[in-house]
Amino acid sequence: MKLIVGLGNPGAKYAQNRHNIGFMAVDRIASDHGFSPWKSRFQAQVAEGRLGGDKAVLLKPQTFMNLSGQAVGEAMRYLKLTPADIIVLHDELDLAPGKLRLKQGGGHAGHNGLRSIHQHIGEAYARVRLGIGHPGHKDRVAAYVLHDFAKADDDWLDDLMRGISDGADHLAAGDGAKFQNAVAARTAPARNQGRAKPAPEPKTKPEPAPEPEDTRSALQKLADRFR
Repeated sequence: MKLIVGLGNPGAKYAQNRHNIGFMAVDRIASDHGFSPWKSRFQAQVAEGRLGGDKAVLLKPQTFMNLSGQAVGEAMRYLKLTPADIIVLHDELDLAPGKLRLKQGGGHAGHNGLRSIHQHIGEAYARVRLGIGHPGHKDRVAAYVLHDFAKADDDWLDDLMRGISDGADHLAAGDGAKFQNAVAARTAPARNQGRAKPAPEPKTKPEPAPEPEDTRSALQKLADRFR
């Protein structure tokens, strides 16, 4: 079993915030893969289903971002899982919008949700880093992540969510390469798609037709010369 956690803040006020991209991702997985309705459990919203034939639990902490680890720790202990069974999807300032990277273990890089999870279960869990870009200065970070995505972000955001859903079976199975390929198929389609087809090669000029055989007699040829 895998516990797949999306990070965000609860409530309609925050629903479209950049900080809530983790919530958006697990919502898309739940919808596309026929998970159960969301219900309150473990200080979180929880949905259950199957990915690639194996049971999976999706979790959206309702403790606000800074206390996300409370919900993750409670769910992990109740379900008798280890940090290695947990995958956390979260916003990443240091990646361009629409980019995605996988990471196993390591530090929290100042992300408040990850910092809280570290405090409750340690660092040995997997992360899916979802790029939202950086506002350019650290003083603007708080306002930036707590602001809604712009209308111009709709296309890449939808492609990213579709790709995550497409690859969810591989993510749950621990096949990072296939998961990232599924995402890339949505977010970075083949380079030759949409290009104009090359002009066809010019056809070779046809050989001239052979002249008809001269069937005149020698006397006729001589007479024709003097006409």
